[in-house]
Amino acid sequence: MWLASGTGGSGGLVGMILPFVLMFAVFYFLLIRPQQRKSKQRNSMLSQLKKGDKITTIGGLHGTIMEITDDTVVLRVNDTTKMTFDRSAINNVVQSAPTAAE
Repeated sequence: MWLASGTGGSGGLVGMILPFVLMFAVFYFLLIRPQQRKSKQRNSMLSQLKKGDKITTIGGLHGTIMEITDDTVVLRVNDTTKMTFDRSAINNVVQSAPTAAE
């Protein structure tokens, strides 16, 4: 009796592992891969920042980049106010500064 069920044991093992492999594949394509793509786009945007760009911070503050270093950004919020932020606090670029060729 045990011998007959022992021959089908390898099929049972594959049957037990297959759902886990399928779950991992679903998680990868629906969660992990899109998050990696979004992170890559954000890093690209942060690396392309330049003086004169109009940006929005994560907190919703709008400003224009006056100075930029590897870690910090100085924003002009209005005519007299300048504020310093971490570069990672920038959410998006509203309007890119014109280049010399334009």
